[in-house]
Amino acid sequence: MRLLSWNIHKGIGGRDRRYVLRRIIDGIEAENPDIVCLQEVDRLVRRSGFDDQPRLLSRVFRSHSLFQANVPVGQGTYGNLILSRWPFGSRHRVSLRQGMRKPRGAQLVLIDTPEGPLHVVHTHLGLAESERHWQVGRLLDHVLFRAALDHPTLLVGDFNDWRNTLAGGALATGGFRQVTSPASRFRSFPAWLALGALDKAFVRGGILVRHAGVVRTSLTRVASDHLPLVIDFHLDQAE
Repeated sequence: MRLLSWNIHKGIGGRDRRYVLRRIIDGIEAENPDIVCLQEVDRLVRRSGFDDQPRLLSRVFRSHSLFQANVPVGQGTYGNLILSRWPFGSRHRVSLRQGMRKPRGAQLVLIDTPEGPLHVVHTHLGLAESERHWQVGRLLDHVLFRAALDHPTLLVGDFNDWRNTLAGGALATGGFRQVTSPASRFRSFPAWLALGALDKAFVRGGILVRHAGVVRTSLTRVASDHLPLVIDFHLDQAE
C-alpha cells in the first residue's frame, strides 16, 4: 500500500506564485497512491479561482474523501483533505486550536484496506514549538484518538517541526516510531531548495514500512512550496 502526504499550498507554486491545480494532480498521479493526505487545500477562495478543491480532487481520483475546514478566508476556507481508494469505517475531525492562535486540526479515519483496518491520523501543526507540543498532547489524549488504540496507526502531515523535537516527546511515550528519519534524508521545504524536514510520518502497531521518501522531481519542485512525502507499507497480519 502507498500513502502520499503533501502540503499543496492551495495549488500555488512556491516560486512562480501561479495557481495551477493541474500540477498537483499530475504530481499525485505520478506516484499512484492508495491514500492521499493533503494540507492547505482551498475551498471557494479567490486566490484559487473560487475552486472547490476538495470536490475537484475527489472527482479526479474517484476516491472516498474527508475535508476539514480549518482557516476561514473571505467567504471560503482552507484545511486538510484525505482521499482514499478504500472506504472509511469511521471518520472524525478534531480541533487543535490553542487559544487565539491560527486554527489547526486533525483528521482521524479508520480505513478498510484489503489488509485490514488502518487508523490514519492526518494533521497540520502550528508554527510555535510550544504550540506543537501542546497539539500533540491534546491529540494523543483525545477520546476519539484513544478509541482506535487497538488498530495500527499512521500519523502523518506537515508538522512544522524544524528542530525535530516532537519524536522524542509524547509520541515516543505513546509508542510511536518516526518513519521520516534521519531528517537529512527527508528535507521537504522549501520545495526548490529543501532545507527543513517538516513533513513527517510516525507509526504504531502492526505497520511494516517498506520505503519512505521525499519526491523530488521537476514537477514537485514547482507545484507547491513543499515536496510530497511517499510511504510504502503493509499491515503486519501477525499482530
